[in-house]
Amino acid sequence: MVLHLQSLLSLLKLPFGGDERHRLALQAVLCLQQLCVFLRSRLNFHRDPNFSSTEQGTASQNSSISYCHEARVPPRSQDPSPGSSSPRPSVIGRTVQRPRGDGQDWDAASSSGNSTQANANSRISLHSPLEVGHIDLPDIENEDTLELQMKQLSLPQFCVSVLENAIPLLRTGSRRMTMEVLELLVEDMFLIGDTISENVWEDDSLFALELKDKLLLVFGLLGDTILYHKTNVSAEQPEVMLVHHRMAFISISLFTVRLLQILLPVEKASKVLQKSLLNALFLLSLDTSFSLEHPSIHESVAAYLEQMSTENYSIYKQASEAAYSIECTCSFMTEVRKKGDKNLSELVELADKALSSLPYHQHFPLLQEFIHICSNIWKSAEANPSLQAEGQKVLLRLLSHPLLNIKTEAYHCCLEAVKDCLGIHNMTKPVSSSCHGVHFLLHPKVLYEICTFGLQEDKNEVNSTAKAILMHLFQGRLVMAALTWNKFIEALCPVIPVLQGYADTKDKLGKCVLTLSETTSDKGEGILPRTTRLRAALRLLFSKKQLVRSVALKHLTFYLSNEEGANLKRPHLRDSVLSSLSNLFVVERTIELKLDDKIESIIKAETIEKLYDILTSAAVDLALRKSAAEQLAIILEDTKVHGIVKKLGVIEEILAYLNECIHVDGKLMEPIVLPCLILLRKLVYADPDVRLSLAQQSSLLLLLFRVSLLFQNDHAVLTETTVLLCLLLFDEAARTETWADGTTHNGTGLPDFTLPVAVVRRYHLPVRITAHHVVSPNTVVVPLSSECLAMKPVSDMLKMAWNLSWYNGIENLLQVINYEEEAEIFLDLLKLSSEDFLIFKLTCTNYGLQDCLNSIIQAVSHRDVRSALTRLSFYVLNERLALKCTSGSCGTTLKNFVWQKAINRFLQVLPASVEDEKLLVDVLRFLNKLLREQRSSLESDHLKWILKSLHKNKPKSLLGLLVQPESQVRDEIDEIQTAVRQRLDKELIHLFNTLLFCSVSLTDREGLELAGSFRTELALKLLQCLRLTDAPHFYGLPSLERTLRGMVHVTALPGWSTYSAAVEPLTICKKYLTGLLEVISSFYVEWGGNAMSFMGKGVTKSTVLCLLHLSHEMMAQAKDIDWISLWSLPFDNSEERVLSHLRLAWLVPLWVDRDPEVRFTALGIGSALTSLDTGCIALAESCRNISGGLWGTVINILLDQSECSMVRREAAFILQNLLVIPMPAEDVKDSVWQGPCVHDEESGFSQTGKPALKALLHHCQFYEHVNQMVKRCYLGCYMFDLNSSKEDNLIVEKDFDDSLNLWKAPSSQSRSSYSQSTSETMIRSVSPSLGSVTELQATVQMNSTSFIPETVVDRLMAQGQSDTTTTESPYQHDFPMSTSMCKQHAVVTPALLSAICNLLHNLLIVTPKDTGIALQQAHLLTSLSSLVSANLVERCILELKAPLGLPCHTEHVKAQVLLLLQYWSSVSRLLKSCLLMDSQLVIQDELLKTLLRNTFTILSIHPRDGLDTELTSVLHETWVDFFTLLTTLLWKSGQVSFPSVTAALANHCTAIIDTICDCIHLSATYPALYTASLQFLSVLLNEEGRRKLQDRQSVCQNPTISFLLDQVEGCQASVIQLTTLIIQVCERKSSKDVLKEVATNALLSLLAVSESAQKCALEVGLIDSCIEDMKHIHTQLNLDSLKPGKAQKKKEENLIKQLRCSMQLLRNCLFQNEECKMAALKAHLVHVLHSLWPWFLIDDDSMQIALHLLCVYTANYLAGCSSLCWASGGQSSLPSARSAAGNSLMHNILKLASQVSNDRSPIQQVVFCLLSNLALSHDCKGLIQKSNFLQNFLCLSLPKGSHKSPGNVSTPWLKLLLNLSFGEDGQQTIMKINGFLDQVVEICKYKHKSSQHLALLILHNLCFSPTNKPKILANDKAIAVLSACLESDSCAVQRIGAASLWALLHNYQKAKVTLKNPSIRRRIDEAYSSAKQTTPQPEENELHAYYLKCLENIVQLLDC
Repeated sequence: MVLHLQSLLSLLKLPFGGDERHRLALQAVLCLQQLCVFLRSRLNFHRDPNFSSTEQGTASQNSSISYCHEARVPPRSQDPSPGSSSPRPSVIGRTVQRPRGDGQDWDAASSSGNSTQANANSRISLHSPLEVGHIDLPDIENEDTLELQMKQLSLPQFCVSVLENAIPLLRTGSRRMTMEVLELLVEDMFLIGDTISENVWEDDSLFALELKDKLLLVFGLLGDTILYHKTNVSAEQPEVMLVHHRMAFISISLFTVRLLQILLPVEKASKVLQKSLLNALFLLSLDTSFSLEHPSIHESVAAYLEQMSTENYSIYKQASEAAYSIECTCSFMTEVRKKGDKNLSELVELADKALSSLPYHQHFPLLQEFIHICSNIWKSAEANPSLQAEGQKVLLRLLSHPLLNIKTEAYHCCLEAVKDCLGIHNMTKPVSSSCHGVHFLLHPKVLYEICTFGLQEDKNEVNSTAKAILMHLFQGRLVMAALTWNKFIEALCPVIPVLQGYADTKDKLGKCVLTLSETTSDKGEGILPRTTRLRAALRLLFSKKQLVRSVALKHLTFYLSNEEGANLKRPHLRDSVLSSLSNLFVVERTIELKLDDKIESIIKAETIEKLYDILTSAAVDLALRKSAAEQLAIILEDTKVHGIVKKLGVIEEILAYLNECIHVDGKLMEPIVLPCLILLRKLVYADPDVRLSLAQQSSLLLLLFRVSLLFQNDHAVLTETTVLLCLLLFDEAARTETWADGTTHNGTGLPDFTLPVAVVRRYHLPVRITAHHVVSPNTVVVPLSSECLAMKPVSDMLKMAWNLSWYNGIENLLQVINYEEEAEIFLDLLKLSSEDFLIFKLTCTNYGLQDCLNSIIQAVSHRDVRSALTRLSFYVLNERLALKCTSGSCGTTLKNFVWQKAINRFLQVLPASVEDEKLLVDVLRFLNKLLREQRSSLESDHLKWILKSLHKNKPKSLLGLLVQPESQVRDEIDEIQTAVRQRLDKELIHLFNTLLFCSVSLTDREGLELAGSFRTELALKLLQCLRLTDAPHFYGLPSLERTLRGMVHVTALPGWSTYSAAVEPLTICKKYLTGLLEVISSFYVEWGGNAMSFMGKGVTKSTVLCLLHLSHEMMAQAKDIDWISLWSLPFDNSEERVLSHLRLAWLVPLWVDRDPEVRFTALGIGSALTSLDTGCIALAESCRNISGGLWGTVINILLDQSECSMVRREAAFILQNLLVIPMPAEDVKDSVWQGPCVHDEESGFSQTGKPALKALLHHCQFYEHVNQMVKRCYLGCYMFDLNSSKEDNLIVEKDFDDSLNLWKAPSSQSRSSYSQSTSETMIRSVSPSLGSVTELQATVQMNSTSFIPETVVDRLMAQGQSDTTTTESPYQHDFPMSTSMCKQHAVVTPALLSAICNLLHNLLIVTPKDTGIALQQAHLLTSLSSLVSANLVERCILELKAPLGLPCHTEHVKAQVLLLLQYWSSVSRLLKSCLLMDSQLVIQDELLKTLLRNTFTILSIHPRDGLDTELTSVLHETWVDFFTLLTTLLWKSGQVSFPSVTAALANHCTAIIDTICDCIHLSATYPALYTASLQFLSVLLNEEGRRKLQDRQSVCQNPTISFLLDQVEGCQASVIQLTTLIIQVCERKSSKDVLKEVATNALLSLLAVSESAQKCALEVGLIDSCIEDMKHIHTQLNLDSLKPGKAQKKKEENLIKQLRCSMQLLRNCLFQNEECKMAALKAHLVHVLHSLWPWFLIDDDSMQIALHLLCVYTANYLAGCSSLCWASGGQSSLPSARSAAGNSLMHNILKLASQVSNDRSPIQQVVFCLLSNLALSHDCKGLIQKSNFLQNFLCLSLPKGSHKSPGNVSTPWLKLLLNLSFGEDGQQTIMKINGFLDQVVEICKYKHKSSQHLALLILHNLCFSPTNKPKILANDKAIAVLSACLESDSCAVQRIGAASLWALLHNYQKAKVTLKNPSIRRRIDEAYSSAKQTTPQPEENELHAYYLKCLENIVQLLDC
């Protein structure tokens, strides 16, 4: 096999030989494609636990791939003769050795091969099914095993070799070759994803190192290929080649990134430093059109690039930011040009983001529009300050932009705005309407930017514009409004220190600046405020220009002369003196300002205070004060003491000294001036707040100026004064935080006094300081350097981004007609070339698809169509690689009808030549690709269109191409024509199979009809193709295989044979059966199975699968016909075929075929046949010649621990079916069906029927095997986990290499056919497996023991006598449990256990007692219930709702969920049967706890979001089984199981109620689920009702159901929703509807236990609705009573039934709910019942329900009781149906009670209960008294003797009398009855506990009435009874007696005489003594205390 692969790989190099051998290389590529697909499927097959088998069968003679065994296991003989050890039967067919033929495998994935054991908990050895194969030599036994292993080619090696050899082909110029190679690489990539782990980069083994080297080489090749196709897109290339290179570039790039994602984690990308790959990724990251079309792939490219190259990634990020900025630019321009109101905030934000790309595109209209927006924002007085601030930031960035042309344009736009607002043309407009437009410039920050940086810009374009702006502002005062001018001056003040640097006597702007400090009138007025003007004048003295300083002195003259007290200050100034002092502040030597804030202060505060005292003391000598000042000046070098000095007020003292010094008499103070100035300077320098405060004091400034004049000759003093003035005058310019955001002082050190460079340069400053703002703080950094922009990929990216953004998307761009004209406003580097447009067209999938389809429509030659199809194939492949198969552009394009127009003619017109056939092959091939990717989302309209196209032009349709005319078959001698025809047949079958798959989604009538007709017609066409006897096609296995595969698909859905108008369905089935049996007979049976047949495995598998599908179809179509006999196969084709039949024995070889799928499917046929009684009998008869017969054979297969689960499952199904037919309980010879037959060879004893079944199960140790199956169940998705770590590999032998590191977690799907159950085989074909569940999987033991007898190991021996199972004597061989195993166990999966549960269910029915005992002994039910956690199902469903992996992994998860849910369904059905047979089997704490937890968890899963129809359906089926199980559990053992159910429900209460609501919604579509859920709810709530009536809440530890429904917050809303839904169902459904009855029962139960439900019912009007229904029924009954006949009688019964239902609903709704009772009162319930009373009298059931309703209504509701006394005419307008005695319902009730007062009927119990309630009402009590009803009490016949019970008759009476005795009036009423007291006393004597207790309570109540006391005391029997109570054994009776005696003694002296009777007194004393000594139970403390108190009071009263 390795040689074959190497040959294929070598063929890939042919195109580079230069001899045009492309065709051969292309065929090799196609072959490798199929091989990759098959290998992937084969890998999935071996990873599927359901088909995992430990059998090491002989190597397949006709397998295209074979595998070697473990090195330690010698290979078995490959001799297929009957004498070999093969267990296959040899009695059927030929026994000669047949040579190999030309058969081919249909699907290598599904062939079983010789798979080695793949343990779930161990890693795969090198000899696993993952390996492609080894050299298949005939004498393999003699080969050295080690040598063979060394020659093997592992799957990872194969995958990498394909990459290595195929990637160079991507650089050929052939589009077809490129396409096919990409298809190969994609399939290879998926295979790599399953076989090579990302951990390969961490592995240091030799194998991994070699693999890494090759992978690096592959990545390098891919990078080179991408670069090759990218760089070849140029104007020199023809358009055809440009298209080819671009399409190849996109597809190869997508493949490369996907391969990287699979093999290389992003965090490890730095290890792969292939330069070509890095360059390719860099180019890809900058490809704008690619990133737009495939954003997720582009994100991955960027992630890899970041890890691989920081430099390239940085360029990419900068380019991306620039591209985003470009997008913002275009968005800004688009929004600005829109009419109407604009979102200014959004525009400002866009403009800000657009700045970074401005240097690239230099689209200056952006600046113009933005400055216009800024002007508008600042115009309004109500503008948003934050918006103004944001706009100002952008403006400042524009004014300070580093690019000169952008800055120039920004200044120019500002100037134009100023001119527009302040121009002379605005003189005619209102002032305020125009000048406000300059407000955006009138801000200190903006003016600072202009003055500081604009004016000093080297380039004249900027500084001249800046000067012009300022000049317009200075000169525009006359045009400005006062507000605007004031705003300008206010904004200008902080900037004056900078602006004055430009003061000049010659320049226009300089002159304007000089005028700022000028005082224009004698009143001191000027442009600036007085203080600001003074500061400006002083500041000019620091100017570097002599003339300016002179002007400044003139300006200062006004201030000095007009200063307050100027005549008393020195010096006396004259103009001549000042004019000579222009250089006063020009200091020759500058000083450095420096203070120390780092050293630790050593000066104490006391020292500073003493020095301050000396300084400020007038009594101290001046010299001493000077010394103190000097010392303080030194101390102030430490800034930490400044605070102390300032608090002492030293600044004020210094200023006082200075003022004193300049006084005319201050000559004496001159010595102290210098230290004072030094002190002040240090304080001002160190504290900005002090500086700010002093700078605004004009008096201080003049003071310092006079000091400088006074000491102009004292250099030290002058210097200090100059420095001090400098600090104060330039303070605002020193504050950097004013001019830029985010430059605040951190407060940790001394703030520096720095000035802008513009200030430092233009002034003579006396200090040396650091300059700031060399460049503007607002300047932006250009994101892309010129070097980056010079890179073509970057410039191309930005160019693309500009055009895409400008035209708002690629679609609009491609629709532009006159691009050249529209692009004239762009820079040349922004204009797109024709190649750029082509790239856009090709990259945009939507546009490309439309273009290709239009090309096909307009094509004039085959070549044009092929070219378009190739491009279409590229697009489909790209969507697949980008994981957009259903949501991408291909799916979108399918939604329009352009593609139909393009494809239509190829589906309608048949090919007329070979060339036409070749083109049709290409069309169909593309269509198959497209439908394969889109089949899950294909819309029904498109599918119906294809089906209609196939039905047109019969018989000249594509269906007709399947069957060739005979003449054409004979004439086909041309090899090319034959090859084309074969390819056409292949693509046709593929298309039809895909359509069959997609047609399942059709649900409408037209779609179903089209799909059905297509299916039947295709079935007939395929049947014609199945011509085995035709010599030319006898060996055409590929054709036969394709035909059979099509037949598999066509027969997969039920009803496939029913849509033919010409042929009956059964006839079609018979023809199919005949043809398929011929295949089996000719190719399989005659040659003894596939060991000697050359038929391909695919043929066998397809044939058997077709037969399985056919069996179900025949079952459906031949219901009354014996079709089983048609399945019998004759021995041969001779004329004696009638005499000798194989019957169904041909199935047996298939049951032991080496392919597990064939075995599985063949057993599925057996299970299908045995679903009928005739099939069971026929199959049993056919197996008579096999050892063990049918029963033994199937049981052996089931219990074969080396067999795979799916095969064993089908065996279980057969057994299940065999048990359905009733078998005799004893040995009956003449029975048609005897069941199993066992025979003991030693004793000769035989058994049949049930005894034989028991013996067989016992002999095979069936239940022990089942128990082991449960323990070995594997819940994982795959048989082996491919994601092993390095640590795991340490325990594995490293014979050759360490390739174990290469396996990774699977993500592919096994597509093997299997049946969910036997009857469902034809529907589903997905893998029953799920992702790794290592924490839940069962451990597969490697050394476990065997439970299979040796007769089971070698099953189906050739010899045999009869249909019996031969067993040895139990005395000779016992098959102990410790029998050692020689081989490993196969995996047991939930699918098998589901079948086992069904089998156990049937066994439980057939042999209930024995099966029950076996289940109990083996603890099987507990094991089965706890095997699968519902949390696993829940997690899987959550994953399905939010899938993270590939679609195939999602299918795995779905399949596993289906199996697990079906497992739970089977378990629940089994448990239900166990409950019905013996509830004790299930009522076990451990079992119930686990079962209920899992049950309620699964019932809590809501499938509304994210689950498909199939999964939802199965989930609903599981719900039905769970609800039914819970209902049965509560019904059979409610008292025992109810607490457990309640406890489990508490955790899921809300979710379960929501689930039931969902089930109610499904009442129309799924009535079984609806019924099951509501039945469970009814039974559950009924149990809760029983609990409440029994008052068991005190002993219930868990929350009760009532508490959950009414008190749990989240549950109340769900209960209300549930109640509303049920009420809606009850109102909508007909009374005859069974669903309404179910809903009514549930509603009754719900209302009885839930207050929330009652409240909801009240709100939705249930009470009013029921009463209205009762009114309607009453009217209808009256009308119908006048009509005679049986029909009317039936109708009356229905109305009575509805009436009962309404009354029951009302009863439960009113139960213990006063609000509902009030509603019933308002709705006149009583009067409705009164009107219906005559009907109640003739129907006891209705009467009983009505009385129950009244009992509930009147309980604790006096208003309701009183309503019964109202006359019927007073409150109700309902006419009475018949005349009734009395005029109220109360009278009728009393009359009824009188009639039943002495019987024991249910009505008597209820009516007296009602009267007991009514007796508490005053009104009712009066009617009872007046009616003389109570006299009936004396008529009670009481039994003689105290030990006899008065029975149930007296109890209702006593309850009534007790309620009457609670009131004084009631006592008087009953005491008036003659003999009442004697009657009650007599009842008190009886031992009947209830009656005695009630009678004593009546007597007790009577004792409290002063009126009754004499009568009681006069009755000796009454006193005797009461005194005797004290000696009773009942504490309650004792308390009643004591309380009664105390009541008689209280305030009644005459009672003492009677009670002092010695016998009575003795009883009292004994009771009192006993009570004092008694210690009661804690819960009876209060009652005992009351009893003791009664006795104490009795004793005290008697002792008085």
